Order: sequence, then structure tokens, then C-alpha cells
Amino acid sequence: MVLAEPLSYKNFRWIVQDPEYLNGKLAIRGTRLPVTLILQCLGEAMTLDEIGQTYTPIPREAIQEIMLVASEAIAQQRGCLTSTSQPQSLSLE
Repeated sequence: MVLAEPLSYKNFRWIVQDPEYLNGKLAIRGTRLPVTLILQCLGEAMTLDEIGQTYTPIPREAIQEIMLVASEAIAQQRGCLTSTSQPQSLSLE
């Protein structure tokens, strides 16, 4: 059986959300890693290399998108969301 490609979340390249994939949780394309897990790892001061060694390698661009999604969720919860449906370039370096 061939599995369909998960649906992109908004216009993000690396973030997917599909009811058939991890029960609809936001996840990293090409992995079975939920966005919340990566945020937790970053909150525990894990580096991208450590995350890759512990779970599976993920691209730096995915981290940038995760941070955008997280900031959007916080802003939305506080009622101060400005439209960020388009991914924007961030520099984490």
C-alpha cells in the first residue's frame, strides 16, 4: 500500500497536518516527529544535531518554520495575531 503525502500546514514546506498522519498533529515532513516534540527538545536546550542523533535528522529550515508556527499559536491565543499565513525567512544564526 502506498501512503499519500501528508497535507502541508498552511503554506509551510516542512510542517504538515493531516488527519491520517499522527492523528492530525502538526509534524515535520518526512518524519513522524510532532512539532510539539521538537519544541520541547529546543526548550530543553537540545541542539539540532542532538535532536537528529536522538530521533532523526531534520533540516534547519524546519526549525525556522516550527518557531513561526509556535509564535503564531501564541499570538492567536492572546488575540493579537497578524496574518502570518505565509512563511517568512528567519535567521537562527
